[in-house]
Parts: sequence; structure tokens; C-alpha cells
Amino acid sequence: MIQVYKRMKRMREKYVDTLAKLYDYATTVYPKKQYTQWYDTKEGGYTYASFKEKCDSLSKKLTQYGIGAGDKVAILSQSMPNWSVAFFAIAPFGRIAIPILPDSSENEVTNIINHSETKVIFVSDRLKGKINKEVMDKMTLVICTDTFEVLKADEEQFTCDGKTAVPTPDDIATIIYTSGTTGSAKGVVLSHRNLASNVITCYHSCKRTEKDRWLSILPMAHTLEMTLSMLYPMYCGATVYYLQKPPVPSILMKALKIVKPTTMLTVPMIIEKVYKGSVLPTIKKSRTLTWMNEHMHGLMCKIIGMKLKATFGGHISFYGIGGAKLDPEVEAFLLKAGFPYAIGYGLTETSPLLGYAMHGWRAVGSFGYPVYNVKLKLHDVNPETGEGEIVAKGPNVMLGYYKDPKRTKSVFTEDGWFRTSDIAIQDSKGRFFIKGRNSNMILGASGENIYPEEIENVINNVEGVNESIVVERDGKLVALVQPQDDFIQWDKEGEDKLYEKLDAWKDKVLKMVNKNVSKASQVSSVEVMKEPFEKTATQKIRRFKYKESAPTVEEEQKEK
Repeated sequence: MIQVYKRMKRMREKYVDTLAKLYDYATTVYPKKQYTQWYDTKEGGYTYASFKEKCDSLSKKLTQYGIGAGDKVAILSQSMPNWSVAFFAIAPFGRIAIPILPDSSENEVTNIINHSETKVIFVSDRLKGKINKEVMDKMTLVICTDTFEVLKADEEQFTCDGKTAVPTPDDIATIIYTSGTTGSAKGVVLSHRNLASNVITCYHSCKRTEKDRWLSILPMAHTLEMTLSMLYPMYCGATVYYLQKPPVPSILMKALKIVKPTTMLTVPMIIEKVYKGSVLPTIKKSRTLTWMNEHMHGLMCKIIGMKLKATFGGHISFYGIGGAKLDPEVEAFLLKAGFPYAIGYGLTETSPLLGYAMHGWRAVGSFGYPVYNVKLKLHDVNPETGEGEIVAKGPNVMLGYYKDPKRTKSVFTEDGWFRTSDIAIQDSKGRFFIKGRNSNMILGASGENIYPEEIENVINNVEGVNESIVVERDGKLVALVQPQDDFIQWDKEGEDKLYEKLDAWKDKVLKMVNKNVSKASQVSSVEVMKEPFEKTATQKIRRFKYKESAPTVEEEQKEK
């Protein structure tokens, strides 16, 4: 039997071309291995064998209520071991999974369910309040993800005629709804081939084994976490640990200490907060580190890097960062510190991985090179600047947008390359450096291409700045800036003193930025935002919300 398993492992790359085959492979080869687990208790997790047993049982329940191949089944839940059970009770049997991000509004949930024609929903206790009565009444089945208790069933549909089917590589596995940062929601249709090929891509990018431990902290409804932290661990027989509460620093630090993960997937915001909230203050408080920072910067970074690795449990060997661009100053530190980070680039439409940078390939601001079995190139290159739109080809590229052929056609070139809308350049080594989103680009007064992301990188490194976005208003560039926690004492300062401090800080930000950007990228004014920016699941700011005038601190104070 051991020889059979070894042979299956050698053949798995050719075998796994659908999620049904991934499911079959993992539960056959790793039956006794732990697949999922809460980080702080052994209750509620699954071995690969018990995982299969539970998925098969739930699939049978769906069949009894007439839910068969081609039917849509939604999942609205925070990350947990039962999330993957719900998903694999759907996809391997020919049904189509509709993951819904947990921070979606009630209106967004309703629109997704109606547009996708969902018949069944798995929903957690925490999020079931987002399903209104009208939607609930339409459902054939509503199942609680916490316990798998049936919350609502249409007994008239108890016909036992839900015919399942073994999916083919080009059958639809999931439709993922995303509004990105543009505000226009779209259902991304991903096939079994799309996801299975990206799992194999992950293996070629960074080989993981049965000994690896994942700590999952991102929403499983997003392709980044779904593919790299749910599907890929199955491929290599690894274990995934979950948090029972949101990853606030106190919970995350405890989990890191207990799990000692080897593998994590995060968005830039997490490591950027660690750098600004812990690393920089530590340097400033220490005379020794301050001196070393000025005279022995490389050595100081190495010392802090060792402590940082220990903070992450001491065993981290792959710290993947994706979903948005990492702050260049933070990346420069991580590179000098020898921290095992990797940059991943991709989109929901590409399942998601397109490019990556690890080890010697890393360079500040670059996502490196195309991943295995994917082609990338620059389209419509400007001969003067070398800038062009990144376009992609590969088995991971989506089938299209659900019920939207016009939009689907618009994102493909005439010869079939997928248009990412990301503008980039390549260096002499062929590495890609993203300048910004085509949709975010601002045309300057003299016809220059202005990428607000580049200006924001400068702003975000001014003392006291947490986050920022640059928008165009009346032909001028305006910076919207949110301060770091406790940098401004909103409720403790007197009104006159508060405005005086704000004005001085805005003036400092303006001078620092305009000193370090080109003439075309000069910012005309700075507005301070008291509340955090509204964001997507991968913590990208929803820019479209702020193109028109947003309430400033001064206006908020007047309202009070």
C-alpha cells in the first residue's frame, strides 16, 4: 500500500485536473493526517478521512432535496474548518459553489444570491442576520456551518432526485463575486481546470509537504486564501489551523506561539502594521538600535529580522504577501532582515496566481516573474516610458463573467490574452514592476501618466500616516490621509489646539510629499480622514467611494 501511495504522489500532477480528483487524491493518500484544526482546541477539526466522511454525508443531504450537478450552493461564513467541508460537499459532485465574503452587506448578499440563482446556502450563526426574509423564503435548504444543523428546509423538494455528476476540467467549480475597488460587482466564473492548475502552480512555486502547518487568517471566500490555503494544503497533505475570532494582535500572537506555522498567506497591511507599530518604535526607543540604524543598517535589520521570525513562531519558511502592493520601505526592510517573505501577484479572474518573487528573485517593488505554466507580457507598450498593460495566458484564466458576455469580451485581447488592467515595466532581468492600475491612472495637465499608488507610497512613509489615497478633483491632486492610531488625540485636545495640530501636520505631509515626487505628481492639498477607509476583502481601499468630496475631520467636528 505504501508503494501505491508513493506512486500516486509521483503521478498526482497529471491526475489532479479537477477538484473532484484533488478530493479523491487527498482523502486516499493522507487519510489519517490532520487536515483542518482550530488553533487552540482539538475539537471541530478533521482528518482527511473524517473530512471525506462529512463531505459525502452533506452531499447526500443536498441530493435528497433535489440539489444536483449544475445547481448553485452559497457559503456565507467566517473562516473555519467547516467552511472547507461545505465547499467540498458542493464542487466535487458537479454542483457550483458561490462563496460570499463575510464582510458583505445584506444588500450585497441579496444581490449575489439572486444573480447566481442560488438554491441552498451554508451560513454561520454570526452572519445569518445578513439573509433577509425574502431570500430565506426562496431557499430550498439553509444549513448552519457551525453545526451543519438544517435551519430551513422546503419539504416539498424532498424528492431524492438531485443527480450528482463527476465534473470535467472545463465544468464550472465556483462563481466568485467581487467588487474590487471599482464598485461594479461581477461574478468571476472559475472552472475545475482553473483552480486545479493553480494548485499545481503553487507547488512549483513553493514546495510544501505533509509536515507543513498553515495558519489561516484571510477570508476563505477570496481566491487567494481559497486556492493557496485550502486547496494547496490538500495537494500536499498539510494541516491548516484556524482562528475562532478575528486576527487582532492579541489573538494572532497567541496563535503564532501555539501553532508555530511554517506557512502563512497575508495581505500587505498586516506586515506594514507590524513594521510601523512595532519595528520603527523599537528602533527609536533604543539608542543602540538608532546608532546601528545610522551606521550598521544591514546588521540592525538582520538582528530585528531574527526577532521578527521568532515572533511568528520561529518556524515560518514561507510568508506569502498578496492582494495589494507592499510598501517599498517595508519590503526593503524585510529583504535586508532576511525574513522569508514572498510576493504573489494575481487576480480573482486568474485563480489567482500569475507571478511571484521568492529568494534571489526578489527586488523592492517587483512581483518577479510568471509562475509555472503561465505566460505574461506587456501589451501596448509606450516606447518612451516602457510602460504597458500586463496581459496573461494560462489554464488558470477564468471562463468569463457570469451572465455578462460584454464585460467578458472587454477583458480579453483579440488574440485571447487576459487584460489585467495593471500597468507595469520590466527591468533588464525581465522582472515586472507594477506602476499602478489602468483604471486609477490620472492624466496630467501636460499629458503625463500619473499613478496615484506611487504618490501614496511616499505619503505612507511620513510620520503619523497610517494610510492614504490620492484622487483628482477639479484637475488637481488631493491626498486623503488617515493618521495612525493615537497619533491625533481626537477627544483629548481642545478644539483650537486640535485644528492647530492638524494644520501643522497637513502642512508637513504636503511638503514632504511634494519634495519627493515629480512636478506632475505634486499634491495641491491634504485632507485628514478620521475614520478608516472602506476596503475590500484583501484590504484594498475602495477608491470609487472617495472620488467625490468625502467628509473631512473639520466637517465631522462641525456636525458634532
